Amino acid sequence: MNSRELRVLPKQHGRVAVVTGGTRGMGYETARHLARLGMHVVIAGNERTEGAAAVGRIQEEGVEGKVEFVFLDLTSLKSVRQFAQAFKDRGLPLHVLVNNAGTMMVPERQTEDGFEFHFTLNYLGHFLLTNLLLGMLKRSGRQGCCSRIINMSSATHYAGVVHMDDLNRRICYSSHGAYSQSKLALVLFTYYLQEQLTAGGFPVTVNAVDPGMVDTALYDNLWSLAQTLKRPVAKILFRTPAEGASISIYAAAASEMEGVGACYLYNSHKTQSSDSSYDSELQAQLWKKSCELVGLQI
Repeated sequence: MNSRELRVLPKQHGRVAVVTGGTRGMGYETARHLARLGMHVVIAGNERTEGAAAVGRIQEEGVEGKVEFVFLDLTSLKSVRQFAQAFKDRGLPLHVLVNNAGTMMVPERQTEDGFEFHFTLNYLGHFLLTNLLLGMLKRSGRQGCCSRIINMSSATHYAGVVHMDDLNRRICYSSHGAYSQSKLALVLFTYYLQEQLTAGGFPVTVNAVDPGMVDTALYDNLWSLAQTLKRPVAKILFRTPAEGASISIYAAAASEMEGVGACYLYNSHKTQSSDSSYDSELQAQLWKKSCELVGLQI
């Protein structure tokens, strides 16, 4: 989907969106465009100064919607709970949740809760956030105008393996393996949650999106030689953050996505995800284990 196509998306006045990692890169472009469509956009991120600057830049464009920044550290389950409770206390509806924030190829490290960093930031924090805000999404949607959840996955999920007995990757750590596992987990989560929502008759859709190779700060963790080699290639082969964000914007606002869930979207088309992502038993196992890890009732 190109910028011209994005301009013809329907206006979104009266709808509220939360975009994680919305201070820069694809998250920023997603927040910016949803605000241009008239949404009230809450940018959730862990850099207050960067957040204020992002809000200022978007407001300077004279967007139709409202935009604000609220602190959220997805690597902290406490912070996720605080964000969700504060959002609920405001009494706002919630129509769109874009689980965009992510990290890639960081050296082995644990979060304050003792979980592997990629797994927590890319997946587990979003799993908890989504579940805590799910009641609001259900109440805000209606038939013919569903609430929408968008999970940012990646083509690396095709190489991903979810180690149910070692989700923290402590036995044999690989930054690429940890990253691809987290992105596969998001697709498994997408399909399982949509199945539960459909079975309950709730007006909420969940889709996973693949932005392709995008020139963002995610690649900052590549080792120095790879960084040097990447720069000229990125100018030719990589998408810009705005181009990468177009798929999330499409999933969040396009009329043809109304009521459509359980998709893996690439270039605005439903694409086959990895074989393992359709494993219903693995989906259920991961859901159960994730609930245990974050302290949710199953």
